[in-house]
Amino acid sequence: MSDAPEPAAISARRLRTRTALRTALDRYGALSRAELGRRTGLSRSAVSSAVADLLAEGSVDEQPVPAVGRGRPTSVVTLRRDTGLLLALDLGHTHITAAVGTAQGEVHGEATAHLDIDDHPQQALDTAADLAREAIRQAGCDAARISAAAAGIPAAMDLRTKAVRAPTVLAKWIGLDPAAELGRRLGLPVVVGNDAEMGARGERAHGAGRGINDLVYVKASHGIGSGLVLAGRVYRGASGLSGEIGHIQLPGAPNWCRCGNRGCLETVVSIAEVRRQLAHVLATGTQNAPGTSLPPLAELGTRPATARVITDAGRTLGRVLADLVNCLNPGAIIIGGELGQGGAPLVAGVRESIDRYAQPAVADAVEVRVSALGVRAELHGALVAAAESRVTPADFG
Repeated sequence: MSDAPEPAAISARRLRTRTALRTALDRYGALSRAELGRRTGLSRSAVSSAVADLLAEGSVDEQPVPAVGRGRPTSVVTLRRDTGLLLALDLGHTHITAAVGTAQGEVHGEATAHLDIDDHPQQALDTAADLAREAIRQAGCDAARISAAAAGIPAAMDLRTKAVRAPTVLAKWIGLDPAAELGRRLGLPVVVGNDAEMGARGERAHGAGRGINDLVYVKASHGIGSGLVLAGRVYRGASGLSGEIGHIQLPGAPNWCRCGNRGCLETVVSIAEVRRQLAHVLATGTQNAPGTSLPPLAELGTRPATARVITDAGRTLGRVLADLVNCLNPGAIIIGGELGQGGAPLVAGVRESIDRYAQPAVADAVEVRVSALGVRAELHGALVAAAESRVTPADFG
C-alpha cells in the first residue's frame, strides 16, 4: 500500500506554503529563494515548488539581479500588487514633478515645473496639485481611477505629527502637514516621505538596489541625505528623522552650514560646491571659457582634470559613509541625486575611502553603485510608496 498523502492533503500543504511565502514577501519585499527559505523555515524544494505555483498563477514576479560584491548573480521574487493607477509627486528644491503610473514603474502621464519651493510653500503645493491634474490628463484617465498617491519632499518630517520639523531646511514649511495639504487639494489621501527615502524605495524596487535587503541610498544634490533599508524595510528612526548625513561634521572643513555649524558634509560635496570647483578647473584650462555653462557631470567624469574633482568629492562623501558601513553593514551603497551622475570617478572615490576607513570585513561586503534610475529615483519611489500605502495603509513602510 502506498504511503503517499491524499490529494486533498497535498493541496492543503501547498496552500499553507504559498500563504507563508506571500506573507514573507509582503513584509520584506524582494527576496531570493534562499532568503524565502530562511524567513519561512521551509525547505528548498518546498520553496521552489511554491514559487513555481505562484509564478504560474501570476501572483509573483521573479527577476535576475546583479551580484553584490563577489557573490554570485541571483534572482529575487516579488509580489505582484494590483493597485491600479497611482499618483507620484517629487518635490525638489527647484522643481516639482507629478506622474501617473503603476507599481511596476510604468509611467503613463507626467508633468514638471521649475520652482523655488523653499520660500513658497503654498505656491509649491498649489503647483503640485495642478501638475498632478495635468499628469492625470496626459494618462488619459480621470481622478477617480487613481487608487493611491505619495509624495517625496526634501525635508525631515516628524512621524508623530506629520509636520515638517527641521528648521534649517524648508524653514517656511515648518509646522505644515504636507500630506494633509496635498490631500485637501487633490481630494484623495496622500502619504508623504523624505525624498531620500523615496529614492531608496525606487532603487530597491526598480533600480540598482533590486534584491538587496540592507542598503543605503544617498541623495547627493543641493543637500545630502540618505534613505535606509534594513532587513527589507525602510528605516525612519524613532520620529522619522533618520538619514541626515549631510550634517555630519568633517574635521578641518571651514565652511558655515545653514544649520549653524561649521564643516558639515553638504558644505563640501553638495552639487553646488562641486560645480563651483569644476567651473574653476575648466576656467583655468582650455575646455571652457569663463562664464559658459558646465557640460553634464557624466561628460566631465571622462576628462582627466575634472574627473579628479569628482573623485575627490567621492572620497569626502565616502569618509562619512565608511562610518555608516561600520554601523549598519549594508550590502550596497547607491549614490543618487545630481552628484550621482558623476559615474565611475565618483564611485572610485567613495570606494577608496570605505576601503581605507571601514573595517575590512564590512568593507568587503558592501558594493558601491551609482543610481540606475538617476534623478528619477525619487519619482519611482513615490509610485512604490503609493502602492504600498494601498496595501498597508496603517504603515506603508
